[in-house]
Amino acid sequence: MPNQPEMSPATKELLKKVRMIVPPMLEKFHKGMLGRVAVIGGSENYTGAPYFSAMASARLGADLSHVICTPPAANVIKTYSPNLMVHPLMRESPSHSTPSTLASPVIAMLAHLHSLVIGPGLGRDDLMQDTVAEVISAARDKKVPLVLDADALWLIQRRPELVKGYKECVLTPNVVEFGRLAQAVGLDTKGDTGKEGCKALANALGGVMVVRKGGVDWISDGSDDWTVVGDGQGGRKRSGGQGDTLTGSIGTLLAWRNMYLEGAWDTEGNMGRQETLMLAAFGGSAITRECSRLAFGKRGRSLQASDLTDEVPVAFETLIGEKEESKL
Repeated sequence: MPNQPEMSPATKELLKKVRMIVPPMLEKFHKGMLGRVAVIGGSENYTGAPYFSAMASARLGADLSHVICTPPAANVIKTYSPNLMVHPLMRESPSHSTPSTLASPVIAMLAHLHSLVIGPGLGRDDLMQDTVAEVISAARDKKVPLVLDADALWLIQRRPELVKGYKECVLTPNVVEFGRLAQAVGLDTKGDTGKEGCKALANALGGVMVVRKGGVDWISDGSDDWTVVGDGQGGRKRSGGQGDTLTGSIGTLLAWRNMYLEGAWDTEGNMGRQETLMLAAFGGSAITRECSRLAFGKRGRSLQASDLTDEVPVAFETLIGEKEESKL
C-alpha cells in the first residue's frame, strides 16, 4: 500500500461524491457499458499524447478506448499497445479530402461513444483543425460530452462559438492556454488565473466547465455552486504529457456519469447534470495529481508521462476505492 496522500476535508467530501458516479462491476453489464471513450489526436509529429490519454481512460476502467488519428500516427500508436482501437481517419495537409468528408466517418462513431476527448497530439494543421471543428459541431448536436485540450484549445481560441453555451464540455487549459482563451473572448482577468478568473472564463464561454491546470487546479462552470479546487498533492516534475492522463481520466468519468444519470445501477445521491459534470472534472484532476505524486515518489526528476499511466489504477484505489459489489 503506497503512503497515503494529504487531503483537505473538502477534497475528501468531493471524492465521496465522485465515488457515487463510479459504477460497480455487475454481472448484468455487457461489454462497452462501463465506458466507450475516443480520443481524437495524433499526427505525424505527435503520437505519444493520444496514447497516454487513451491508456489513462482504459487503465481507469473504460471498457473500450479508441484513438482517431492520421495514418502515420496510427502505425506507430498500434505498436504501443494492442489494447487500444486505432482508427486512421484523420488527414493532414496537403490532401484532396475536405474537412466534411474526413469528419463523416468520425461523426458516425459518435452514436457509439459515451464521451470524446479532442486535442492530444492534434497539431495545428488547418485541415486537422477544420475537421475537428466539424466533429465538435456534430458532437454538440448529439449531446456527446467533450473534453478539449492542447491544440483543440487553439481551435477554440479562434472559434469560441464552437463550444460557447455547451454545458457538456470540459476545457483543460494550462495557465498559458487559459490566458489565450480569456483574450479570445475579450475577457480581462487582470492576470487572475485562479478561482475568480476561472469562473469568469467559464461564464464568458456560456457555462462550459473549465479546469485550469496549475499548482492547484481550479474547476468551474462559472457558478458558485460548482466551483471547486483540486488541491491534492502532486509531484514536482513538470514533464510533458501529464495533462493527457487528465483528459483520459475525465473521459472515463464522463462515461460513468452517463451511466449514473441513466440509472444503470442502484445509484445514490440524486445528483444532476452540472454537479456530476463538475465531479467528473474534479475526479480526473484528483486522480492525475495522485498519479503524479506516486510516480514522482518513485522516479523523482526522471519522471516521464508513461510513469503516470502505470499509477492510474493505484490512484483510483487510493482515492476512490472499489465498491463491494465489484469484488468476487
